[in-house]
Amino acid sequence: MDLPTVILIAVGLAMDATAVSVAGGVSVREGRARTALTLALVFGGFQTGMTVLGWYAGSALAGFIGWIDHWVAFFLLLFIGGKMIYEGLRGEDGEPVAFEKPLVLLTLGVATSIDALAVGLSFAVLGSAVLVPAAIIGIVSALLSLVGFWFGGVFGGRHREWAEVVGGAVLLFIGVRILFEHLFI
Repeated sequence: MDLPTVILIAVGLAMDATAVSVAGGVSVREGRARTALTLALVFGGFQTGMTVLGWYAGSALAGFIGWIDHWVAFFLLLFIGGKMIYEGLRGEDGEPVAFEKPLVLLTLGVATSIDALAVGLSFAVLGSAVLVPAAIIGIVSALLSLVGFWFGGVFGGRHREWAEVVGGAVLLFIGVRILFEHLFI
């Protein structure tokens, strides 16, 4: 898979973590630098790990679904992107989150990286390598988490929902592109 596509996928996947980091930037008042770095490491680490885990799972299944791999990738990305757009447009605000608690960090890490698991599966069924894309996905997630935390502190979280909408749209675009390339090129 080419670098621009991997970067677009990474940005799309990072939107959940970025949105959570924006919320953290809005609500955390003490230990801001520590919390921002912790969130970045947790989100980047989980995005990387889940992408690799998805790739391994997909590699085990690739022989069974190789003849429909582009459709699998398309529907996975369509589902993930659509879910992100729906949640971003719904825009419900919940209770404040205690970002410093380990169980909360673990839960947020898993919740924001489920999409990366599906993308890793897509990489496997498309026969793409995983280590470099997974590292890029993790680094982009960590960097955008830091930016989101800063953005939340400065702008008060007014635009957090739109981060998910943009991320979902990017994943939809990638899914359509994969399907188009396999059907027409």
